[in-house]
Amino acid sequence: MENLAGRTAIVTGASSGIGEAVARTLAEAGMRVALAARRRERLEDLAAVLRRHGAEVLVQPTDVRREADVRALFAAVRERFGGVDVLVNNAGLGLAAPISSGETERWRTMLEVNVLGLCIASREALQDMERRGVAGHVVNVSSMAGHRVPGIDSAVYSGTKFAVRAITEGMRQELRAKQSPVRVSCVSPGYVETEFAEVFAGTKQAAAKTSARMKVLEAKDVAEVVRWIVTQPAHVEVHDVLVRPTEQRN
Repeated sequence: MENLAGRTAIVTGASSGIGEAVARTLAEAGMRVALAARRRERLEDLAAVLRRHGAEVLVQPTDVRREADVRALFAAVRERFGGVDVLVNNAGLGLAAPISSGETERWRTMLEVNVLGLCIASREALQDMERRGVAGHVVNVSSMAGHRVPGIDSAVYSGTKFAVRAITEGMRQELRAKQSPVRVSCVSPGYVETEFAEVFAGTKQAAAKTSARMKVLEAKDVAEVVRWIVTQPAHVEVHDVLVRPTEQRN
């Protein structure tokens, strides 16, 4: 998939942060882009910008915790563009919720968004790609937290991202067993300047502490990694890219 022009990408969590940057980057590469997230207004604003630059864009409000929403997303993409070539599973969140005192609803939200929603979207994409016989690509946006547990409040969040690593490898094995041309990859960023830290910490002030200590990644840095992954030759499958700020220690 070295040439992305005219192909179709679905980006979940596209209303801000890494998802928004990925959508912009893939649209710049000539892809038709389906924007999926819960916040319609933000999606419409992004779509307007992309369309002004000549991109074909579909806006589909989607809560990945709702299977019906995910199915509707893929149905809309089939109707508008004929199917999907690249799925970027970017929707995700982290919440401070220790095992010893965390709220069950916080755990459930992270598991449903970061793991179950990713699985449902991946299934729908793989079935679409295989039905059409295309050499598509699934890219899972994970985290450095999927390689180590960064703090005492992060056990469940890290657990979901460790799960994404396992799911990515399991998906790869399934595809190889079927001799499918579809590839699956993961990208695991460290600290990135997005809304994630504010949501996790609960305050803008707490989230700003990390950015004050070091130059963190920008969302577009991660988006460029995604573009690099999906433009590799057909015989190259990038399994996982760890990308962190130069000053990040762990």
